[in-house]
Amino acid sequence: MSLDKPRELEYSLAINEALHQMMNENRSILLMGQGVKSPWYVGNTCNGLVEKFGEKRVIDTPVSENAMTGMAIGASIAGYPSIVVHPRMDFMLYAFDPIINQAANWFYMSGGKVSVPVVFWGIINRGGEQAAQHSQALHGLFAHIPGLKVVMPSTPYDAKGLMISAVLDPNPVVFIDERLLYSNKGVVPTELYSVPIGKAAVRKKGKDITIISVSYSAFLVEKVTPKLIENGIDAEVIDLRSIKPLDTNTILKSVKKTGRVIIIDVGWKSFGISAEISARIAESGINLKSPIKRLALPDTPAPASRTLEAAYYLNEKKIYESICKIFKKGSS
Repeated sequence: MSLDKPRELEYSLAINEALHQMMNENRSILLMGQGVKSPWYVGNTCNGLVEKFGEKRVIDTPVSENAMTGMAIGASIAGYPSIVVHPRMDFMLYAFDPIINQAANWFYMSGGKVSVPVVFWGIINRGGEQAAQHSQALHGLFAHIPGLKVVMPSTPYDAKGLMISAVLDPNPVVFIDERLLYSNKGVVPTELYSVPIGKAAVRKKGKDITIISVSYSAFLVEKVTPKLIENGIDAEVIDLRSIKPLDTNTILKSVKKTGRVIIIDVGWKSFGISAEISARIAESGINLKSPIKRLALPDTPAPASRTLEAAYYLNEKKIYESICKIFKKGSS
């Protein structure tokens, strides 16, 4: 994709631009969810949409996650592709029945005759003393379900491109972003473009170790990479972008070259995507120079205290020190 008109755009505004362009391109597309008219809920991602497209297409719903998700699925089946936003993805749990029992299964149960072109947009709201019920990254749960695709961008470019790909997909896509990324800036083309679902991005080539990350952890890895180079560690950096389908080929090709791997996730360690990726590497039979390393959240609910949050969540220092330990190098 050529950058015909390169300019810097915030992550949240890149999503906003994708929504404006897609809804203008296809007048059947609907957007619905809690707070789609309120920056307090969704940042700048939905700015100007209700003013441009009206309240019949941009629907600020009551606080009823199950009902609004079921409505979006029904509309999508009826010919109105829908995007339903959950400003805190924790409360997508109320909508498990329509997402998992209905949307994920319709295409299969209809013998491929009925598609459900719906985007389930969940926002991770970690940090800022949000505590256990308002900060959970639940991507591993959704990735476990057949019939659902799951994408997690880390850059403004990918946020726009993956949102467009999700809207264009004929079947359900879970689009997950981190509120902590919203103010990050990056080069974003003005025109419509898509980022392929199921294709990871190799952010940096390297020979010593493969670093696999996603979403906010990919942003942290980008910050750590220069310091690793200063310490003599030439890392190959993979941003997954999609976790379902998972780009296993890119992962295995890199790990085979480097012989070392660390997987950094924004969710819990046990039974998550770091475990799935570890299993695929182990099943491939690749000879490793050191054991697979996983870095993720501890298997406890998120704390509310700022002091405890600092110990609980990943940061640049923890990532850097974990990688240095693999090479038995000092991390000062």
